[in-house]
Amino acid sequence: MIIRKVKEVPAEPVMEIGAEKVRRQILLSPSEGAPHFTLRRFEIAPSGQTMYHQHNYEHEIYILSGVGKACGKDSELAVFPNDAILILPDEEHQIVNTGNTPLVFLCLIPNQ
Repeated sequence: MIIRKVKEVPAEPVMEIGAEKVRRQILLSPSEGAPHFTLRRFEIAPSGQTMYHQHNYEHEIYILSGVGKACGKDSELAVFPNDAILILPDEEHQIVNTGNTPLVFLCLIPNQ
């Protein structure tokens, strides 16, 4: 069993084009021995956003705190703490902070 303290995991800025005011922590990954999934924590500052993108794998998001919206090709849905989001393979998506406090969420992706 491995336990990592979130406060001890370095947060790195997300530098992809279109991402603004986003920091990412890799909590659990193959580096820690996770064979199938990587667990990441994101923090988006007020008025920030992830890049609008898509990829060939599903991922799951769990909103911890803050408010925002999940944007897709044909929709924008408000998100709140304790919301869980499923993003299907090849689905275009973006997460935007619409509040005055950080939007914090966990994101689970398969290891490639």
